[in-house]
Amino acid sequence: MSASDSGGSGRAKTANRSQASFGAFVRKPVERIAAKEVESSAAEMRAESTESWPDDAVEVGAIVDAYGLKGWVKVAAHADAGRGGDALLSAKRWWLMKGRERRSAPVLHSKVHSDSIVAHMGGVADRDVALSIRGYSVYIRRSDFPTLDADEFYWVDLLGLGVVNEAGVALGTVADMIDNGAHSVLRVEYPSTGKDGKPVTGERLIPFVGVYVKTVDQAAKQIIVDWEADY
Repeated sequence: MSASDSGGSGRAKTANRSQASFGAFVRKPVERIAAKEVESSAAEMRAESTESWPDDAVEVGAIVDAYGLKGWVKVAAHADAGRGGDALLSAKRWWLMKGRERRSAPVLHSKVHSDSIVAHMGGVADRDVALSIRGYSVYIRRSDFPTLDADEFYWVDLLGLGVVNEAGVALGTVADMIDNGAHSVLRVEYPSTGKDGKPVTGERLIPFVGVYVKTVDQAAKQIIVDWEADY
């Protein structure tokens, strides 16, 4: 298995293959260009509320600028474009939040451009409108993430899982994922005691590669590793 490439969000694999990047999700490096047509009757931006916001919304990027003159926007993905960024490309609707304001819009066209993603959303007719939504965080439904291979995992699905070794010793909980360039790394937090006798949070860094990570059981919310408590 392996922790490979959000979103943000990345995807991870537990095998000895090259892995992902930081984000709400991680996916393998695959170049994709996606274009989606939406019925004109549904091609408008709409206001959303806390009640209408999707329960499975995951933050995957942010609108950083306008792109061109026709209402396209530039998005900085939490995972690299072409890696975690392809989750952004696959979603037919983006959910936008800035402060207390929430919106959503259908994605008419989207594609990878250099180190970012550019997109044209319904209701964004020109550059002025595109500039007005700079700074909005972009969310997509977890259910809109592309399907992964059996040995691949989105980082967002690993966060919060308990980690135990093969002897059954609890090592802590996955608090974060790190990309060190060669592979993904589990950052595991556990309760400990400082030199002054007061409770502190300890940290373990476990490479998310097959030699150490033996089982990822999302149903049981547990990762089994070949790792000793005193490492």
